[in-house]
Amino acid sequence: VVWHRLSRELKVSVFIVKCVTSFMMCVFSGMPSFYPFSQLCKFCDLEPSSCSGTGTCISNCSITSTCADANEVCVAIWWKNETGFSIETLCHDPSMPLYGVILDDYNSTTCAMKEKNTTHGIAHFCSCKDEEECNDKLLFSPIVDPPQDYKLMSVILVSLLPLLVMGVIVAGMFYWYQAHQRHMLHQEWENSIKKRKPRAGGLDCSDACAIMMDDDRSDSSSTHANNLNHNTEPLPIELDLLVGKGRFAQVYKAKLKQTTSDQFETVAVKIFPFEEYASWKNEKDIFSNTDLRHENILHFLTAEERKVEKQYWLITAFHPRGNLQEYLTHHVIGWEELKVLGSSLARGVAHLHSDHLPCGRPKVPIVHRDLKSSNILVKNDLTCCLCDFGLGLCLDSSLSVDDLANSGQVGTARYMAPEVLEARLNLENIESFKQTDIYSMALVLWEMTSRCEAIGEVKEYEPAYGSKVREHPCVESMKDNVLRDRGRPEIPETWLRHQGVAEICATIKECWDHDPEARLTAHCVAERIFEMADEMDKLSIRSSSAEKIPEQPKVPVEVEIPEKEVKITEIQEFIVDCSVSDEK
Repeated sequence: VVWHRLSRELKVSVFIVKCVTSFMMCVFSGMPSFYPFSQLCKFCDLEPSSCSGTGTCISNCSITSTCADANEVCVAIWWKNETGFSIETLCHDPSMPLYGVILDDYNSTTCAMKEKNTTHGIAHFCSCKDEEECNDKLLFSPIVDPPQDYKLMSVILVSLLPLLVMGVIVAGMFYWYQAHQRHMLHQEWENSIKKRKPRAGGLDCSDACAIMMDDDRSDSSSTHANNLNHNTEPLPIELDLLVGKGRFAQVYKAKLKQTTSDQFETVAVKIFPFEEYASWKNEKDIFSNTDLRHENILHFLTAEERKVEKQYWLITAFHPRGNLQEYLTHHVIGWEELKVLGSSLARGVAHLHSDHLPCGRPKVPIVHRDLKSSNILVKNDLTCCLCDFGLGLCLDSSLSVDDLANSGQVGTARYMAPEVLEARLNLENIESFKQTDIYSMALVLWEMTSRCEAIGEVKEYEPAYGSKVREHPCVESMKDNVLRDRGRPEIPETWLRHQGVAEICATIKECWDHDPEARLTAHCVAERIFEMADEMDKLSIRSSSAEKIPEQPKVPVEVEIPEKEVKITEIQEFIVDCSVSDEK
């Protein structure tokens, strides 16, 4: 009975213990999540320490405390002062600043020290949680020794330092030398400008500055500009006004400034876009040939590659009267002007085509291949000068037939010779290229003559072939007029009443002959105009000095005379034998 009673009491006790345990588990398991256990941390005020801030250190704090707030984490701070080192351990809410520092690395079970800038100076902070007394063991970042490669690089750099300094000194001396050379060249240029005199024959000051000629007609500025062309820095040029625009480039009036004063030279700047490098280079190479210099060729100063603007520049003399097409559009010219314009044009083309200089030295002939009134400038003395050599070709003896064939069908369709339109140039003979220029020159001479008051009634300016074709005719359209119809610009009978104009018209007809071999040379045209003008001047002097009888007034009498025969006879008296002229 006693055993039975003890057994029953023991079972009751076990049941009670189980019930209490179950109740406690239920209570704690049903507790809300916002009642977490507080963190257990080391908590000591600022205490001296032997930790030097490297490797792993122990705080040596003897006080362990439960954080008052469940949101607080364990924090350790390592300070360095004048007397030594000290460590502070505490609990802190990371959402609040500590010595002006916001804790950002507390989601770790280890205390990794990081350098922070506090309100009391530089210190190392670490923070952690989810581990009891995690702020007791402080982990400092190890100091990594520089690798061997870095040490080797340092040695190399130190060894090369004297060489680098020497290189900088040499580069500086070279730059100073270049600057000194530029200064000396500029001084020489200014001295030459002061010594220049206006050319005889009526050039005004602006033209003398634009052309930049000495009294012996040598192009001193071209020599100076060619020297400047070797400099790395661009010339001090200020673009002023757009004066022309073509297929490949634009032309501006510009100011070439002088570094030592506020004065400037007026120049023309032809600007090629980046993609037209080939045109710029071809024209630059032709202009750079010193044998090209002539009073009836545009004076070239220098060429520049403007990398910043992605442009290519040609800098030349500036002529305010503009091109021949513009001049003829706005002016009716007299007989004297026609002689000057026509003879200067022929002289310019003759110099291009010549294979020797006036002194007898050999020269490479050049063909223009795009002669037209808009590619001819009018100078202040009303003489012509050729420009725009973008399609020019040097007839060097080294050129093969294949090289000449690859030059292609180039030029402006309105001014193309029949053989160019038909693509049947004789590539075996370089003279055939010159003959195409002669045809184009004949059309320009016709345009000059059409605006001369000596022909009688002068109409508005129109280019060769005028209204027969469109404003910008294509090659096929010109083939119909020039090849199929054998058409040429009209020369009315009224033009032939003036003796001088009649001879010029006869010269024009010979220059635009369909057969290239029958055309005159530019040298022959220049001599014809010169001798014709000379002969007419002699006739004018004779007629003015002849005695006149005042008692017998002159009465016009109509007489039937075969007009054409008389005119042909008059023309024949003045025509020059071209073969003899060329030999002369």
